Amino acid sequence: MECGPVLPDSLVLEIFLRLPHDAVLRAGLTCRQWLAVSRDEFLWRELFYSYYRIPRSVPRHPASVSWYREFRRLFDCIPCVEVQTLREHTDQVLHLAFSHRGHRFSSCSKDCTVKLWDTERQDGNISLVHSSSMRQFNWGYTQFSQFNADDTLLLVSGVYLGPHHSSSGEIAVISLENYSLLSRVRNKPYDVFGCWLNETHLISGNLHWIGNMTSCSVLWLNKAFQDVESENVNVVKRLFKIQNINASTIRTVMVAHCRRHDNPDLLLDYEAQSQVQRQKGQQQQQHQPLLFDLGTSGSEEEEEEEEECHEARLPASRHPQPTISGLEHIIQSRKNVGCMELAIETHVAQMMGRAHTKAPDSSLIEPSEPGEGEDKTYLLFTTGSLTYSPHQIGIKRIKPDQMTTCGPVLGEERSSDEFFDSLDHVIDIHGHIIGMGLSPDHRYLYVNSRAWPAGCVISDPMSPPPIAEEIDLHVIDLKSLREERRSLRAHRAFTPNDECFFIFLDVSRDFVASGAEDKHGYIWDRHYNICLARLAHDDVVNSVAFSPADQELLLSASDDSTIKVWRSPRMVRMAQAPARPLRPRGILSSLLGRSKNSTSSSSVNGKP
Repeated sequence: MECGPVLPDSLVLEIFLRLPHDAVLRAGLTCRQWLAVSRDEFLWRELFYSYYRIPRSVPRHPASVSWYREFRRLFDCIPCVEVQTLREHTDQVLHLAFSHRGHRFSSCSKDCTVKLWDTERQDGNISLVHSSSMRQFNWGYTQFSQFNADDTLLLVSGVYLGPHHSSSGEIAVISLENYSLLSRVRNKPYDVFGCWLNETHLISGNLHWIGNMTSCSVLWLNKAFQDVESENVNVVKRLFKIQNINASTIRTVMVAHCRRHDNPDLLLDYEAQSQVQRQKGQQQQQHQPLLFDLGTSGSEEEEEEEEECHEARLPASRHPQPTISGLEHIIQSRKNVGCMELAIETHVAQMMGRAHTKAPDSSLIEPSEPGEGEDKTYLLFTTGSLTYSPHQIGIKRIKPDQMTTCGPVLGEERSSDEFFDSLDHVIDIHGHIIGMGLSPDHRYLYVNSRAWPAGCVISDPMSPPPIAEEIDLHVIDLKSLREERRSLRAHRAFTPNDECFFIFLDVSRDFVASGAEDKHGYIWDRHYNICLARLAHDDVVNSVAFSPADQELLLSASDDSTIKVWRSPRMVRMAQAPARPLRPRGILSSLLGRSKNSTSSSSVNGKP
C-alpha cells in the first residue's frame, strides 16, 4: 500500500532522464507511479539515443512499435552469447553456409573436408551429420559451399594441390539425399568460388592469358548433374567472356534475383522509409507491423574457347595468371619485360577491347516501369582495371534465355568479331575488396574493403597502393546502383595486398555480421548503422552466418579450427526456462542475464 507524499510525474521523469537505463528499470519496481513513468516513451527515446550513440537525425526502425521495445531489441535480441563450440575440424575453418530452411549448415576447412550439421535437435545443440573428404580428388582444401534453392544439392568449391603460384580449383556438387558426388567442374582461378544460378545450374569460371598483363575471363553455366534421359543435351554453356587488363581477373561471383527490389525487408534510405510509412498509413490506419518474428577438363567446348581466345591473342608470351595468394610467378616473369613493353600492351589491349567488345546492356541502368524488374537476374563479381587487387564490383544482367544450358553452347555470337562481353555496370570501391554478401531480399550488397589512400595514383599494376588496416563495410543499393549511406567500421585486418584473403560476411533481415583478422566477429544493426557486439575467438575469424530461420542464431568460423554458436540473451533465457507457459520477462531480467554472460562476448559500447 502506497503512502506518503507523491512526487509529480514531471519531476520523476526529470530525475529518470539523468539515470542510466538499468537504474531506471530498477526504480520502476518501487511503486506503480514510478513504474508508469519508467515506461514513458519520451524517456526511452532519450535513453535510446544516448546509450547507443545514434545521431538524432536517424529515425526509429520502421517496424518498431515503441522506443522501449526498440531498446530491448538491440539489447536482448543480438546473438552475442556463446552457447556451443564445435571442434570437429582439425584445421582452419574458412566458410559457413546455412540451408535456406535453416535446418542444416555446411562448413569448409583447410583440413580438406566439407561437413554438414543439424540445427534442429530437441536439446537445442548442433550436431555433425556428415563429413566428406575431398583429398581423393587432389584438392588442397575446401573453401566455400552453398545450398541450392530447394536444399537438395550442395555446391562445394575447393583449391587443387599444386605449386604455390597455382590458382586452379574445382567445384563439386553433392546430393543431400544420399551424400553422393554428382559432378565436378573446373574452376579457375579458384577464388571465383562459384555459385548457383537456379536449382539445377551453377556458374564456374575459367581464365585464359593473352599477354603479360592481359587475360580473358570466361564464365560458364553448368548443369549440376546429367540425367540418363538427357545424355544428348548440353550440360555446359558459356555465359560471358570478359577481357581483363592490368593483371586483373574476375573473382567472387554471386547471383542477385531482383524479384523483391520494390518490396524489400528494410529500406535503408530514411526518406524512402518515411514515404512508405505514410502510404501504409493512408491504406491501413490500424495496421501495426510486429517487430519480432519471436565443366570438365579437356572438353570440346574448352578447346574451342582456347581457339577463339587465340584469335584475340596479343603479341606477347603467355604467363600464368596472378592470384592474391600466389603472385610470385608473375612477378618473376615480369623481370624480363620492361615498363614500356607493359604500357604498350595495356594500350593495345584497350584498343582491342573497344573494337571487339559488345555494347553494354543499357536496360540495366534505365529506370524500369512498375513490375518490369521483377524477373531481372544479375551476376555480381569483383574485378579491376588498374591493378591485380580487386577494387571494382562488376554487374552483368543474365537474360532469361541464358538460364539453361539448352541451345548453342557458345551462343549466337560465335561468328562475330565481338570477342568480349562488356560489363553492364561497374562500381569502384577505391580499395581492396575482401568480402561480399547480399541481403536476404537481394536489394542491398554489403562489401568488405580495405581503403586506398585518398588521391593515390597507380602507375604499376603490380604495385597497388598500401591498404588500410581498418575494414570498411560498404552498402550498395542494387536498385539505384549507388552506395547507400556511410561505410560501417569496427573490424580490422593486417595482411598486405599480396597476402589478403577473403573474409566472409552475412546479412539477415535486421543485422549484418562479418569476421575480421583481429580475432573477433562483429554485428551491426542495418537500420541504425551501429556496431552492437564483438564475438571473441582465439585467431582470425574467416566467416559468419545467420540462420535464415532465426536471426538470433549466428555461427562464426575461425583459424583456431572451431565453429562457435551464438544465440541472443532472449533465446538463452527461453531455453533455460521451465517447460511451462510464462509471461515474457521484462528488460530488467534481460539486462541481468546479459551481464552474467559478459565473459563470452562484449558490447561495443562497453556497457554491462
